[in-house]
Amino acid sequence: MTVDADAIPAALRDYPQWVCWRAKERDGKMTKVPIDPQTGSFASVSDPETWSLYEVALGASEAEDGLGFVFTEDDPFVGVDLDDCREDGELTDWAEDIVERLDSYTEVSPSGEGVHVLIEGVIPSTKSRSGSVECYDSARLFTMTGDHLAGTPTCIEERQDAFAPLYEQYVYGGDERSTEERAQKHGTVSTPTSLSDADLVEKATTAKNGAKFERLWNGSTAGYESQSEADMALCCLLAFWTGNDETQMDRLFRDSGLYREKWDEVHYADGSTYGEQTIANAVQVSSETYEQTVGDEDVADSDSRPSVSNQEATMLRERVDLLRNRVDSLERELARTRDEVTDLQQSQQRLTEHQEDEPESRIQTESVTIRQSSRLQRLLHVFR
Repeated sequence: MTVDADAIPAALRDYPQWVCWRAKERDGKMTKVPIDPQTGSFASVSDPETWSLYEVALGASEAEDGLGFVFTEDDPFVGVDLDDCREDGELTDWAEDIVERLDSYTEVSPSGEGVHVLIEGVIPSTKSRSGSVECYDSARLFTMTGDHLAGTPTCIEERQDAFAPLYEQYVYGGDERSTEERAQKHGTVSTPTSLSDADLVEKATTAKNGAKFERLWNGSTAGYESQSEADMALCCLLAFWTGNDETQMDRLFRDSGLYREKWDEVHYADGSTYGEQTIANAVQVSSETYEQTVGDEDVADSDSRPSVSNQEATMLRERVDLLRNRVDSLERELARTRDEVTDLQQSQQRLTEHQEDEPESRIQTESVTIRQSSRLQRLLHVFR
């Protein structure tokens, strides 16, 4: 995608928090994966080492699908993302209301169907999304096109006074159930930590199993039979780090590379969505949670390391489930192989009896039988 470099606000260019992005299809939906401008490998919204200066990222974006900015707690910016709000190039009424009241730099999103508004301010609460309105100020990739929306300012303006009531109206007052309501429904206990989303992602990616968390966070399903299993694995990790705070788990999962439309689809008779039930299941099996002692160093880094052992217990339960699935698969494969070997042995017996004068056919049959027998022996070795 060609970026209009001149339209990107100068205030944003001064921060070395730029990446590229690449579109990848997952389950029929296109997602945007952050890319390190200097290496071309995957970037992380929690790792500044994978970010670059604006000029570097801009040049690299020509070989990628686009340019992106990573929000952090150290910058003053808030990004407001309005999805599916343009029809024939015109804003819908609700989107026009938001854009006019914020009155700050606004650009058209890569799809052309939404807009991004950038302001200086802070998000009043932890909730970041409701319906087609999302807002972020840390640990988030924000795609940048430079396709400036006519009639809006060319600079990023300080708009906290205007943003607060808009947030209350369009985001905080949305229809998502509270953590307490969800906990009551599923019979779970929530003991939220004091970690912000950005701190949580940083701690999770630098923890003992940080590589695993980062792979799942970036949307990798490697090592899992299905994406649903990967979704569950990430939710178990999020349950641990959030203290079973289902609202924060939901918000963080939506920021991850695993998020897809299926998350919001109703899959159960009681009206629960796939995402709600996945979170509830993760909370049920993840009784151990990260704990932070107020005024002390992070207990995960202390000599006693209580949270690490808790974390290992959660990982062990998950590993046991995966191994059970693998054993079931191996048992099915073993049964099939035994049947194949039996059939081939019978075939060899018949060929030996009727084709004694055709050595070439006999040799081919014996070769196939030997290969299948070797396969059987390998599988049997797994179960010893």
